[in-house]
Amino acid sequence: MFRIMNISRLRIKIDGEGVRTLIITEGCSLRCRYCFNKDTWDGIKHGRKMTASQLYDEISLDRPYFMATRGGVTFGGGEPLLYADQINEFRTLCRNEFSVFAETSLYVSKPAVLTAASCIDHFIVDIKSADPAVYKAYTGGELAVAIDNLKLLISEIGSEKIEVRVPIIPGMTTDVDQQSSVSILKKLGITRFDLFTYSC
Repeated sequence: MFRIMNISRLRIKIDGEGVRTLIITEGCSLRCRYCFNKDTWDGIKHGRKMTASQLYDEISLDRPYFMATRGGVTFGGGEPLLYADQINEFRTLCRNEFSVFAETSLYVSKPAVLTAASCIDHFIVDIKSADPAVYKAYTGGELAVAIDNLKLLISEIGSEKIEVRVPIIPGMTTDVDQQSSVSILKKLGITRFDLFTYSC
């Protein structure tokens, strides 16, 4: 069962290719300092319970836009891979009618990563920094968890289906730090990056 905080429709060139519908899920193991979706954190606000079938039926009206623009659905959050089994069920329903993307920190269990790798077309991965101390200070989590899962994901699907976000975090990282993180991630095989600066 999904817990859905919001469904944002007709997003153009945001969250992936073409016209997309962003499905924002509840729950996250991290507590990022400048989180844009704190209402997805457990215990703050509870989302609407939906089965994969109910979700598929609800977004079916958007199918013509997906088909015309090579768009589809993007799961975000929170941490959508907490619902990897449900996303897999959703993908079984939609088959190849449209693409399925995920915006994820990869801060989940390895079985969740493996399930997601089998049913998601493209991953937008938030690696805030490749410096363990900065990652810990910003997210409250351990960088090794995300990096190990990134390596696992690369081994399963290849790097061409993965884009990694590395922001400049005001007060915490600079453009030099950002490029240092990019260099580290390139050594893992990542070639696609989204580089930007947080507005805090």
